[in-house]
Formats: sequence, structure tokens, C-alpha cells
Amino acid sequence: MAILSLQNVSKEYVTDGQIVKALTNISLEVSGGEFVALVGRSGCGKSTLLNLAGAMDFPTSGKVELEGESTKDLDDVGLTRLRRNKVGFIFQSFQLLHTLRVRENVELPLLLAGRSDGELIVRDRLAAVELGGLEDRYAHQLSGGQMQRVAIARALVNSPKVLLADEPTGNLDTVTGNVILQLLRKLTTGTRTATIMATHSVEAAAIADTVVRLRDGKIEEIIRH
Repeated sequence: MAILSLQNVSKEYVTDGQIVKALTNISLEVSGGEFVALVGRSGCGKSTLLNLAGAMDFPTSGKVELEGESTKDLDDVGLTRLRRNKVGFIFQSFQLLHTLRVRENVELPLLLAGRSDGELIVRDRLAAVELGGLEDRYAHQLSGGQMQRVAIARALVNSPKVLLADEPTGNLDTVTGNVILQLLRKLTTGTRTATIMATHSVEAAAIADTVVRLRDGKIEEIIRH
């Protein structure tokens, strides 16, 4: 069974009294260990699709299911639980708290979840992204690539079923970006996480198992490698 399923999903917004169709009749399934790249021009619907997949937004019509749970059917408590336990987010701008040390940034989702077993988990996740020994540094003491590794470790700290990455290499140089992509590829396979990445980069999309090309809010093509 697919971990993430979008079934005939459409999303509309009202802007200045006009209806804007962000997504139209999107159907997509993503399995554990599968790496999916969403590609297309700005405004094609990539970020909207990520938001729907992570239960940060909800479809106007159709259904989004994560491990069989429809995001539209959950109350606030259920949505908080789903986002906290089943979804990890990676952003282009890293979104680290610069007043916290590396280990504290990674541990934050665990603390918010009320867990007290954070130290060992944080150490394991930092080792997985090859940042062992840098636990006590602050974000401003890290390179861009290292900050993105911290962000990846934080996204994985709750062992999510779905990992959502929005232009994860957008603020990195080519060499560093390729290292991050290979790390994401390795972690997706190793943890059996369903990874969905929005990207403008042809090179980034090339490492994915499945490439979904979007145009004007519709799926234009699905390429499976």
C-alpha cells in the first residue's frame, strides 16, 4: 500500500475575487523508499502539492491520504499528531534557530512531542547525516551544506513516513547541493521513507525514482526510472 496517496485532488484559491486553480485533478501514489521529484516552472503547483501532502493545506476536492488516513477527516489534534509523527519538512532556507546549538535544533521536535529520549536519537540522526562531533556548534558556525544537513536530521528525528523537501539545494553551490542530494537518496532508501522533492534543477530530479512534471497545476508527465 502506498504511504501517500492523492486521489483526484484539486485546489482552488480566491484572489481579488477571482478563482485561481492551483492544482487540477492530481492523482499520485508514493511508496516507502521511493524518491519523487516534482518539476516545473514557478507557479505550476509544486509547493501547493507539498503543502497538501504534509497536511499544511487541504484540497478543495479529492482526497489526500497518509497511511490510509484522510487529512480532511482529522480534527486539529489529529492533524497535529499526523504532522508531528509522520511528516518531516526540509526547506530551502534551512529554518534553523540560530540561538540554539545543533543538537538543540534537531531535538526540538522531540521536545514539542513531549519525549524525553531525545539525546540518543539526536546523536543517531546527526551521525546519519555525517555531522557527528558538531553537536555543540551554533548554526552561524556552520557552512550552508552543514546547515542543510542539520535541517535534514531535524526532519528525520521523529522517523517520519513522508519527507517533504522544498528546493533543498536552492541555496547551495553545485558541489554541495549534489552531496545533499546523494545524502537524501541514501536516507530515503535506508529508512524506507517516502520522499517528495520540489525542484527546478534537472540535476536534482535525475536522482529520483519518479519524476512528476507539472504544468499549470496539472500533471503533464510521470517518468519512472
